[in-house]
Amino acid sequence: MDVADMKSKTVVITGGNSGIGLETAVALAGAGAEVVITARDHGRGEAAVADIAQRSENDRVSMVIFDLASLASVRAGAEDILERSPRIDVLVNNAGLILSERTETVDRFESTFAINHLGPFLLTELLLDRLKASAPSRVVNVASTAHTSARKGLNFDDLQSTKGYGGVKVYGASKLANILFTTDLARRLAGTGVTANCLHPGVVATKYGRDGDTKGVVAFGLKLIKPFCLTPAQGARTSVYLASSPDVAAVTGKYFVKSRPKDPSAAAQDAGAACRLFEVSEELVEASRGRG
Repeated sequence: MDVADMKSKTVVITGGNSGIGLETAVALAGAGAEVVITARDHGRGEAAVADIAQRSENDRVSMVIFDLASLASVRAGAEDILERSPRIDVLVNNAGLILSERTETVDRFESTFAINHLGPFLLTELLLDRLKASAPSRVVNVASTAHTSARKGLNFDDLQSTKGYGGVKVYGASKLANILFTTDLARRLAGTGVTANCLHPGVVATKYGRDGDTKGVVAFGLKLIKPFCLTPAQGARTSVYLASSPDVAAVTGKYFVKSRPKDPSAAAQDAGAACRLFEVSEELVEASRGRG
């Protein structure tokens, strides 16, 4: 794919050790960027760094190990990123998952909500001053068309899904949260030179469920649609576009599909809900201190 020159840029990509994140890293490193990927597993992270460097012919690739399921780990990871990166031009919040069964993180949050929303929310907050200092800079959040399944919006009375859990339903709500976070972040960053946009990558054949996270109907559904899915490289195109293209340098607060802006669901355009989610998320991550 054609990518704008990124030689003077530093890019941080969560979940950059596999799937869409890995292909996003390869494309941006291939355009000359210094790339920092995050991963949960040291061995997989090392293998990904070697793969990215070899395929992009760029050895300016490194990794930071932390787990989005632990907000203490996110804080430590952000500190590591800040120590090694004097500037951050692009943050791509790519990592995410879908779980068949309800579990809780060490912080006692429902795992899908925590990993898909709260972890990226906190990481972005912690890196925001560096992004502002590096402006013009960009935040790119990988959401999904699955957000449309949350037609009634977020249930603020049960964000932790204690009153009923369905893997696909909760995943859709977490992707709605990604869009709401993006739009309110863009509002709050107006005038700073930092843009925030989100995207649907397409239905991509990634390694969701590789670690046994999905079972039953969800796992069967993922296997059923796999032959019709995009490759990870195809799925990375919109992330790469939003991270690099001069065409969107001044665009912010938008949702993109196939590298074009598109209106998300009505629930995703609720400015009041976006503001409320931001405030609730700040309260939750602050309350997590000392838990994990």
